[in-house]
Amino acid sequence: MHVHFIAIGGSVMHQLAISLKYKGYIVTGSDDEIFEPARSNLGKAKILPTETGWFPEKITNDIDAIILGMHAKHDNPELEKAKTLGIKIYSFPEYIYKEGKDKIRVAVGGSHGKTTTTAMIMHVLKAAEKDFDYLVGARLQGFDQSVNITNAPIIICEADEYPASVIEKKPKFHFLFPHIAVITGIAWDHINVFPTFNFYLEQFAVFISKIEANGVLIYNGSDEILKKLVEENKRADLRYEPYRLPTYFIEDGKTEVMIEGRKSMPLKVFGNHNLLNLNAAYLVCKELGVGAHVFVKAITEFAGAAKRLELLASNDKYNIYRDFAHAPSKVKASIEAVKQQFPGRKLIAVLELHTFSSLNENFMKEYEGTMENADKAVVFYSSHALELKKMPELQKEKISNGFAKENLVVINKKEELEKFLIKENYFNTNLLLMSSGNYEGLDILNLQIKA
Repeated sequence: MHVHFIAIGGSVMHQLAISLKYKGYIVTGSDDEIFEPARSNLGKAKILPTETGWFPEKITNDIDAIILGMHAKHDNPELEKAKTLGIKIYSFPEYIYKEGKDKIRVAVGGSHGKTTTTAMIMHVLKAAEKDFDYLVGARLQGFDQSVNITNAPIIICEADEYPASVIEKKPKFHFLFPHIAVITGIAWDHINVFPTFNFYLEQFAVFISKIEANGVLIYNGSDEILKKLVEENKRADLRYEPYRLPTYFIEDGKTEVMIEGRKSMPLKVFGNHNLLNLNAAYLVCKELGVGAHVFVKAITEFAGAAKRLELLASNDKYNIYRDFAHAPSKVKASIEAVKQQFPGRKLIAVLELHTFSSLNENFMKEYEGTMENADKAVVFYSSHALELKKMPELQKEKISNGFAKENLVVINKKEELEKFLIKENYFNTNLLLMSSGNYEGLDILNLQIKA
């Protein structure tokens, strides 16, 4: 089997390429830019392209399949050559389905919590010594790759609603056809792709329609929007498993959970959103034959996915957390989680606006109330991010009006953010840094903060 990747350097694309190489396939690829860690990873697997750019002469009749990445444009010369030769072209999720056709397919979708829920399932299945393949959008402790394709009987997929490729613009999760599906919740996001909430909602209705007959839908029953969507799209050939918060206890900044009468040791993760994710993960594992006793024992060792309330630094005076939160529902959930876990500590929450949606002044009203539980709230954005996305300048007052948070601090220069963070006193404080970017390269870990 010879598979060629157009845009092999993507964060998940290169992981699939490496996995197929290890499976024994002939793997080639091209890209016009390949950054770290993809460059080193591809080099180690001996499939790093010898030079960057697009080379239509690489596309020959001996190629069995083309996998097209999102980075490739519609007029890509390799793509045009592949069409001319009639070679089968797959988007990433279409190819995942091809490899998983004969497996039990699990797809975890939702506006938030996809990565963590998928990671929890993977962690428990590994502890239970189940053989499975996987696709997840983050680095996970205990797993060398974020994509693994073998001959395992099960595949666990994080199911993204973003478009599949430049020629297949339907959401990725429409191509996975799961036997076990999860929807963690619905909150409007990606307004550059889904300009209205109803259009966004419609994509989840389609996802439900794609679940295999006699499958199961596990969904967040405490999300009223999702609950209504499920009721309006009921299928007689599906089983439905709504979930809510499990029974839990918080003491001295540690959380314990009760699953089917079995109490865990203190968890390494916390927050209502993570407990909801945990319950969803349990129901999936139960479907796959893992009992409550095994699940509870395994989940206590789950340390979380990278950048999901990740503890960067800690002492007896303060904790510093890094979180991927950027959409309104995620920001609100992360702030509430830290405040609930440490009610006696001051919370300084710093949010970077970095995505297309979050930098759009028309979307700003969606953030109203999201930072209310922070004792001190900061919103940072950079002109450079706006330039890269070819977006107009964003006025500070638009942000202040949208968030409607009293005494909100709005900063648009990296140097000012650095000064703010250094000046603060962190005695009995938690610092929560939320971003899908990197604060314009600010070295958070080496800031001279004091308690």
